[in-house]
Amino acid sequence: MIGIREVCERTGLSPRTVRYYEELGLLPGVRRKAAGRRVYGEEELERLHFIQRLKAMGLTLAEIGDLNAVYGIAGSTQAMLGRLDELLARHLGELDARIQELKTLREEIGKYREHIATRVDTGPTRGGGAAGCEGRDGRARGEGRE
Repeated sequence: MIGIREVCERTGLSPRTVRYYEELGLLPGVRRKAAGRRVYGEEELERLHFIQRLKAMGLTLAEIGDLNAVYGIAGSTQAMLGRLDELLARHLGELDARIQELKTLREEIGKYREHIATRVDTGPTRGGGAAGCEGRDGRARGEGRE
């Protein structure tokens, strides 16, 4: 049995985070000494590492709690593994969509930089304003304002 300080050293989590996970029910069964101090075993360390892996994969604490509830009812069974697979598949789909959005954004930024480069190469626009800084009326922004 180890104390919270060693748990934090071994997991990289803060004491507050470990206590919060316990409050949420993600870390059930933490034992206490007679003085009320929490003590942890290998099972709690494994569970904390599991929570960290799931969070790194993008699962929310609510989703982790859902898995924890399935695990609490039936243990590490097909039901829990099936639910985990569903969650990971959904997150994978969201990640793929985000990657596509980022690729599109990268292309747009590249094209805009090319546009800016051609404007910079042609020199200043009429009225001495910076390239691309004209308002709707064709005047440089701020021009003609009192």
